[in-house]
Amino acid sequence: MRDEAVIRAIVSRDEAVMDRVINKYSRLLWPIASAILSRAGNEQDVEECVADAFIYLWQNPERFDPGRGTLKSLLCVIVRSRAIDRYREIMRRDTVPMEEAVLSAGREMQEELLREETRRELLAAVNVLEEPNREILIRRYYHDQKPREIAIAMGLTVKQVDNSLFRSKRHLREVLTAEGDNR
Repeated sequence: MRDEAVIRAIVSRDEAVMDRVINKYSRLLWPIASAILSRAGNEQDVEECVADAFIYLWQNPERFDPGRGTLKSLLCVIVRSRAIDRYREIMRRDTVPMEEAVLSAGREMQEELLREETRRELLAAVNVLEEPNREILIRRYYHDQKPREIAIAMGLTVKQVDNSLFRSKRHLREVLTAEGDNR
């Protein structure tokens, strides 16, 4: 069947002819869309582009001009166009605008500075603690020793270690809260 006859059949909504067109050209269109979408899309994106080309032909058969080329070339141009559009859409969706990237980097740097400042304040507050409270706190939270291990190593009771930890943490909380209020 010649291209002009195929187009006339599609204009008259002959679904059997459209099915033949789909069967004849699908294998040709698939690699075109796949080549364009290979770095950004997936198989579903390729399939949608090929389907969109056939839908476009079904909805706009009058766009075929035998003086400009064949039905095959028209379908190739349509699927290429659809694949490029899909590629651009995927890239826009997956790209963070420059302003957001700069703001995000600024936020991350600000958070890192705040963490570093908090760490320095905490270290200074720990260093101000009196002995044995400072050593107990360091053994518990830096060396990850259990209160029982600390008590044995320092010749204290477990209750004394627990009380020291409680008082030291309360003191640190008060110091850090006061410094946070002064900012």
